[in-house]
Amino acid sequence: MRATDELEHWFEPWRDATPRHLADRALARWAAFVEATRKDSPIPVMDGQLFHGDLTHLLLMDADSALIFDYVSALATVIAPLDPFILYLWQEDVEKAVRTVCTERGPEWTDYQMNWKLAGPYCVRKGYKGLEGLISLYRDYRRITDVLFDQLPLVKLSIENSARDWPAYERRILNALRLPLRQ
Repeated sequence: MRATDELEHWFEPWRDATPRHLADRALARWAAFVEATRKDSPIPVMDGQLFHGDLTHLLLMDADSALIFDYVSALATVIAPLDPFILYLWQEDVEKAVRTVCTERGPEWTDYQMNWKLAGPYCVRKGYKGLEGLISLYRDYRRITDVLFDQLPLVKLSIENSARDWPAYERRILNALRLPLRQ
């Protein structure tokens, strides 16, 4: 689904595309996805596609904030015919969340994330390095996604999930979707 999938350097899209080009590619892919989904009428469940993937790349590419906000606004318009439900999972303490994930996934994963993300033009411009740089990147990212989420004109639910109370979160999600609770 990512707009970077066909790029030669899909992991470093700044080498192959401008932020505007990437945003346009992403919107075209989403439009095709909406059209195909409407024809087949399945109920797709997607993890992280709205605020992950292409949005992450746009930030790493150092896209200006107007382009990022325009992209997400256009994306909301493109996907609106599917009547999507947007679930936003977040944690108040970004540093603790990043450190927890890095500990759980291990040093190889952490190094991979730092080597990839901190090489992006945005992080280079900001001087982000090491784990502290990764944490700073995610603080910036969270500030942006919080505002983007608030502005989405779609059915949505935000859950602060640092307590890791997954049964409680599941109940909130099912209630928001007007689905019966599982027994």
